[in-house]
Amino acid sequence: MSSAEHILSYAQTLRGGGVERALLRLAGEWITLGRRVTLVIGAPDGPLARELPDRAKVVPLGSPDYRALLSLPRHIRAQRPDVIFCAGSHYTGVAAWTRWRLGRQTPPIVGKVSNALVRPDHGAATGLAHALWLRQHPRFLDRVVAMTPASAVQTAAMMRLSPSLIPIIPNPPARPMVGAAPLGLPLPPRYMLGVGRLAPQKRWDRLVTAVAAMRERVPLVILGEGEQRESLAAQARALGVELLLPGHAADPLPVMAGAALVALTSDFEGTPGVLREALSVGTPVVATDSSPAVAEIIADPAWGTMVPREDPAALIVALDRWMVAPRPEPVTPPGNDSAARYLALFDSLMPA
Repeated sequence: MSSAEHILSYAQTLRGGGVERALLRLAGEWITLGRRVTLVIGAPDGPLARELPDRAKVVPLGSPDYRALLSLPRHIRAQRPDVIFCAGSHYTGVAAWTRWRLGRQTPPIVGKVSNALVRPDHGAATGLAHALWLRQHPRFLDRVVAMTPASAVQTAAMMRLSPSLIPIIPNPPARPMVGAAPLGLPLPPRYMLGVGRLAPQKRWDRLVTAVAAMRERVPLVILGEGEQRESLAAQARALGVELLLPGHAADPLPVMAGAALVALTSDFEGTPGVLREALSVGTPVVATDSSPAVAEIIADPAWGTMVPREDPAALIVALDRWMVAPRPEPVTPPGNDSAARYLALFDSLMPA
């Protein structure tokens, strides 16, 4: 059996995002393990640009617009990769387009499930359309990868696949970054932390409201950027919450290690890496039941608490508790061998 010597993947931008950050980690490790990697990126600028592996070939498209990625079939013809890696659920539409355009000339496509398959923000019609879309994925993806066992079970049900056909490969763990740029503002001695895009999905408004009702009101720091920056700042001012929005952090691990706790109050998630990153530095977590993976990550009650999304009282109780409870011991995250496991999967799809 031959091996997948040349891997091609793609992304919109490097302006932030867990999917893109995990892709860059994997790409760097694949290169270290002796493979070639080509990254087709709409706009390869932004905070994550410094994490680009030195020996990766970058093909810029000149636009961060998702539609720019529809040129991917042309670049696949030019680059001639052995396998295509679709790094997250957001990008499966491009994978489907590529399969349709290239037909039998399409290299094997491996897609990773990175976002929620059941979306509470969808109405009945949109939810039905989304379910029908998920059922089409086995038509254009040669393998679908889940990051946790519970996510694999949900993926099998939604895509009507046998669980035996869904490899479980976690994201590689975050590593401390030497020489990372500092935050744009100083941190208070004691603070609560959120990490993620300032977007409706993350429901930071839910967290700001809860902080206003806590017994101990500490500053809330949220790392990330997005369209809700101004509305969150206004909400915090109205509630008397000290909210710090320093933007994107080149290396969030030291900020997590200094936090009293890390909170994630999303309506929906895939496999939230921020929880594993916080636990890896011994910081407790409080999270909503935004994904089947959350209960798997908070596997020990000594590590944190999962609360129902629509239970503000339970959220306040959990936040109050972990502001004074003993910190957990650091939890070693999975995924140290993920790059090698992906390569074994890619190689298994090569012709004999």
